[in-house]
Amino acid sequence: MSEYEWDDDGGNEPLIIIEKSEPGVGTFLAGLAIGAGIALLFAPRSGEETRREIERGARRVSTQAQDFVSDVTDSVGQKLQDAKDTVENRFDSARNAVDLKRRQVTNAVDAGRAAAQQARVELEQRIAETKAAYKES
Repeated sequence: MSEYEWDDDGGNEPLIIIEKSEPGVGTFLAGLAIGAGIALLFAPRSGEETRREIERGARRVSTQAQDFVSDVTDSVGQKLQDAKDTVENRFDSARNAVDLKRRQVTNAVDAGRAAAQQARVELEQRIAETKAAYKES
């Protein structure tokens, strides 16, 4: 459903728009503060007592808000640290895989060079034997 409800029957009556929204934590806290303030204002106390109570309530709400912000900040900070650790671990894994492949290629190249050197020695030996056999015949 859309965010707005429209009542359009084509008549000349006034149009009423009803806006729907979901209440959030901010709305709850604002309602809580307003309700507490009204309760304090209508309580049978002196002006001095009422001011002190309002001040205490304001400090309490301020402390709760600071705690909430601190909790959210800590939570976000922990999630960022977890994401950073995950990226670093994956980077290290990739680097280790590349190092392993590099060592494997280096070992394969070294083995190929050794095999080529051995084949060259054997080929030179066979050529020398063939030359010697040709000279004898």
